[in-house]
Amino acid sequence: MYFMGLGLQALPQARIDCWIGNLYIVGLELDFVLEACLYVDDLDAAEDFYTEILGLTLHSKLEGRHVFFLCGNQMVLLFNPDATADPALTPRGLGLHGAHGPGHLAFGVSEDEIDLWRARLESHGVPVEQEIDWGGSRGRSIYFRDPDGNSLEFATSALWGLSEPPGR
Repeated sequence: MYFMGLGLQALPQARIDCWIGNLYIVGLELDFVLEACLYVDDLDAAEDFYTEILGLTLHSKLEGRHVFFLCGNQMVLLFNPDATADPALTPRGLGLHGAHGPGHLAFGVSEDEIDLWRARLESHGVPVEQEIDWGGSRGRSIYFRDPDGNSLEFATSALWGLSEPPGR
């Protein structure tokens, strides 16, 4: 299989061997997601929800544009879609982006924690939209919404046949 006509060949487990100029690169591999983003209209409400209810650590924010959170070794980025589409509000020439409407983000939790997370949501008045037992050893999911209507999920790693991270 070739990508974009450049002769980049896909190998098992998403490893790529390829020529870049006159240099042959062996085993390029993406193995984790560094950051994921959602778009919200009310950054203050989102900051409260993601810190107070979900317990994420605030990393940084730019008033009216974004709030960034640590989630383990990854980042959750929340942007105001109008601000990120405006070149005058986009620092250092970063690429413009923005989306409207609900997005989706799933947080990995252990099987032992998923019921505790449901109870935490309920204790803060956050309705659980749906609970799914994926059957057998496929794990479970709980779906709920943030204040801007983004679909959030607590899911066990078994959902995708993955092992739980060390220390879980």
